[in-house]
Amino acid sequence: MKLFDEPFDPNKNLLPYDGQVQYHGRIFNDEQSSYFYNNLLNKIEWEHDKAIIFGKEIITKRKVAWYAQKPFSYTYSKVTKYATPWTAALQRIKEEVERKSGETYNSCLLNLYHSGEEGMAWHSDGEKDLKKNGAIASVSFGAERKFTFKHKDSKEKVEVWLENGSLLVMKGTTQNHWLHRLPPTKKIFSPRVNLTFRTIVDQ
Repeated sequence: MKLFDEPFDPNKNLLPYDGQVQYHGRIFNDEQSSYFYNNLLNKIEWEHDKAIIFGKEIITKRKVAWYAQKPFSYTYSKVTKYATPWTAALQRIKEEVERKSGETYNSCLLNLYHSGEEGMAWHSDGEKDLKKNGAIASVSFGAERKFTFKHKDSKEKVEVWLENGSLLVMKGTTQNHWLHRLPPTKKIFSPRVNLTFRTIVDQ
């Protein structure tokens, strides 16, 4: 099922079963999106992502950053990160995302893709630090990219284009039953900044 040109409804569930994903479209206008895009590119403490795969440390071209309201630790791909306090821009984005989604978040994982050749492999966000079945809100600035879901059992796929300034919310049992990825492409040459707002369970 493809959702490239269909009109979107923020109350519509994009998944046919076993989860809930809502695409709100653009929640920031051109001026706001341009401001946040440039602010995040220049003000965020970006670093290359690291992962431990088959006992070997892999460093990606893609850059990441981890921010939160407390110095939470967050472990994925066997690497632990420690959160930096919110910037003013991140706080403003978070407040608008919470207003639109009706959810609250206490942390944000940011990804910087320099071009379409950088992507993200199939995965689900099921780390033990995250609130069980909690909402994850994905905000995109910069290049428009295709985002794909694949059911873990049926292999059915759902695709959606994430626009500049847009919001996508995953919640319920989505992470239990669906994988998602950002497929690489040689047709896009400009950067994309992605913010995924999450809720860390405070131990």
